[in-house]
Amino acid sequence: MSGARADALGIAAFVLVVTGAAFALGSNVALTFMMMALYACLMAQAWNMLGGFGGQFSFGHALFFGTGAYVQAIAQVSGGFNAWAALPLAVGAAGGVGLLIGALAFRYGLKGSYFALVTLAFAEVFRILALSLGFTGGGVGMMLPLRASATHLQFASPRGYVLVLLGFVTLALAVTAWLRHSRFGASLQAVRDNEHAARALGIAPIRVKLVATVLSGAFMGAAGAFYVQAFQYIDPAIAFGASTSVEALLGAIVGGMGTLWGPVLGALALHLLAELTRNLFGALPGINMVIYGSVLVLIVMFMPRGVAGLGVALRWPGPAGRDPDREGQRERERTEGPP
Repeated sequence: MSGARADALGIAAFVLVVTGAAFALGSNVALTFMMMALYACLMAQAWNMLGGFGGQFSFGHALFFGTGAYVQAIAQVSGGFNAWAALPLAVGAAGGVGLLIGALAFRYGLKGSYFALVTLAFAEVFRILALSLGFTGGGVGMMLPLRASATHLQFASPRGYVLVLLGFVTLALAVTAWLRHSRFGASLQAVRDNEHAARALGIAPIRVKLVATVLSGAFMGAAGAFYVQAFQYIDPAIAFGASTSVEALLGAIVGGMGTLWGPVLGALALHLLAELTRNLFGALPGINMVIYGSVLVLIVMFMPRGVAGLGVALRWPGPAGRDPDREGQRERERTEGPP
């Protein structure tokens, strides 16, 4: 069986299992857990498209999340749009911001830690703008009117949100599978591994990275639009806060960057960890970020390929401590310098 067909069957099985669970479960607590786990999966997949396959680490993906969230809210509150009509505007606006940031960064050759700092800086700029502009509600934020019906993309039960998120996650998985097996995906991964060699092969690195940034931004914007619809409120701290960016990148890194199922596994594991932390240490604010940081350090030290790569690492026949991904990283650092 080809890899593309195996991925398609895996995605179909995932959809069937999640759909069956959504209709089988009657508890709102369980459905809410599913909803938030899928929400985390969507953000992790969005980051993975750029960071995992493109090798462009972003510390400011909240920039795209907040753009999608605010456009979704403003289109409904100020523009009078229906929520379903506002949704493509939100996704398109987030993708457009990705195009703008990518064009500015890649035009001047920014990558590695420089690109990460640029995305972080732009997220902070957008946060300050959202605090200052009147049509965003300033520091008070924006609240959507409660209209609990499917026509307004609001549901009385978490089940409706689960199904909407499942659609987004399925589309993200399909795009990720395309990146794994398509010619464009091969070009993107070639640029990630060695940009100079890719250029010598006739690949246009800036164009390839721009497409990946737009795709990543659009899916992150979809996550922001979902957040507004599910919770009917957004403010600058939620929209452009660092915690949103951290949640997105942690899911992909913990699960396994540049893989199809790694972000799903990582997001699910971190969401389970967050629920356990909240139940055990609910009286200690910020303890979840401490635990997240500790988990990230342990993953980087002992499982550099993430949860999804654990099986590959166990099968690797080389000497103890030898890891092909680390060797590839060292080679890239020798040719291009540190990230």
